[in-house]
Amino acid sequence: MRPDIWPAAIRLGWRLGMRPDPAYMKFRMVTMYGDANAQPHAGDLVTYLRWCRSWEHATR
Repeated sequence: MRPDIWPAAIRLGWRLGMRPDPAYMKFRMVTMYGDANAQPHAGDLVTYLRWCRSWEHATR
């Protein structure tokens, strides 16, 4: 699904070492949802990957 964001997802995975640091994820969940133990919503992940893709295009 959503092959337009696969390249951004792969690059993000490589940049984060395929598994983000737990402290980083807690920080992101607090800033996004207000709870360090929250689970990211699929729609939010898609939105973030689209943003990553657009940022990559804008900074080329």
